[in-house]
Amino acid sequence: MNQTFLTRRTAVVMALGAVAANVAFFGLGSTFDYPDVLHHPGSEVLVSFREHQTAVMAWFAVLALGAGLMAPMALGVRRLSEGRLAGAAMVVGIGAAVVQVVGLSRWLLVVPTLAWQATDPARATQAVDRFELAGAVLGTAIGETLGYALTAAWTLLVLASLRRRPRWFVALGSVAAVMVLSGVLVPLGVPGTDLANFLGYVLWSVWLLAFAVLVWRSAVPVRSEVVLAA
Repeated sequence: MNQTFLTRRTAVVMALGAVAANVAFFGLGSTFDYPDVLHHPGSEVLVSFREHQTAVMAWFAVLALGAGLMAPMALGVRRLSEGRLAGAAMVVGIGAAVVQVVGLSRWLLVVPTLAWQATDPARATQAVDRFELAGAVLGTAIGETLGYALTAAWTLLVLASLRRRPRWFVALGSVAAVMVLSGVLVPLGVPGTDLANFLGYVLWSVWLLAFAVLVWRSAVPVRSEVVLAA
C-alpha cells in the first residue's frame, strides 16, 4: 500500500469513529434515555433495557465500534510519524480503545442475561446486584474513568508530537482533552464535571473530524513528525 492510501485511510477511520460515536449516543439517548438512565435504580434500568433490548444493543454495538476505532486511529497516526512521542501516543490510543470497548461490551455480553434473570423473583435481587457491580467495575472504573484519562492523554500526546499545526487545532484539542479528563472526577461527585465531560466529548468529536480533514488534505507523511498545514 502506498503512503497516500494509508494516510487517507487513517483520515477515514477518524471520521467514522467520530460519526459512529455521536450517532450511537444520540440513538441511545432517544431510545434508552442514556446516559441519564444510569442514575436510576438498577431494577428500573434492567426493565427499560428489556423493553428496548434490540435497539439498545444495536446502538451499544455501534458505540463500541466507534470507541474501538481509536486503535486503528492510533496505529495510523503512528505510521505518519517517527516523533519522540509517537510510540507513546500509539500505546495510549490503543489502550483507550481497549478499555472503552471492554466497558461498553457489558451491554452486549452481560446485561442481556441479567435483564432476563431479573424477571425471576428468585433471582431478581442477585441479578440487580450483579448489574450494579458490572456497571461500577466495567463501566465506571474501566470504561469511563480509564477511558477518559487515556483518551485525553492520547489527544495531548498527539498534539505534542505535531509541528506546524494550526493554532486553532491545538487549542481545540487541548481544551477538549482537559474537559474529557474532567470525567474522572464524576464518580467523586464534583459539581459540573458531568456537563464538562459531555461538552468535552462534543468538542473532541469536532477536533477529531478536523484532524481527519487535515490528514486527508495533507496525504503526505513526513518522516520524523506529522506536519499539518492550516
